[in-house]
Amino acid sequence: QVQLVESGGGLVQPGGSLRLSCAASGNFFGDYHIKWYRRTPGGEREWVATISPNRGTNYAAFVKGRFTISRDNAKKTAYLQMNSLKFEDTAVYYCNRGAEWGQGTLVTVSS
Repeated sequence: QVQLVESGGGLVQPGGSLRLSCAASGNFFGDYHIKWYRRTPGGEREWVATISPNRGTNYAAFVKGRFTISRDNAKKTAYLQMNSLKFEDTAVYYCNRGAEWGQGTLVTVSS
């Protein structure tokens, strides 16, 4: 059974940066699209970014230019570099691979 484990969340001031990691178990990590989602304090789930097996990327408009998704297939890990963080980026961030989800990591942007 594949497991996804997110890490790297925390408290950061507006304008700051964090890098989230998503470590996967199991095989064939490199064959899958990896997505990041977030669930806001209001409960809404939002798609954030996707990286394809050949490292093509797509971003939600509200993070474009600020967030970067990447992957290291040898380490079976995906990343979400988040820069210029805003109050409204506060959320629990989840990584997703097919039907699998991680437990989430909380990002709080506050002064």
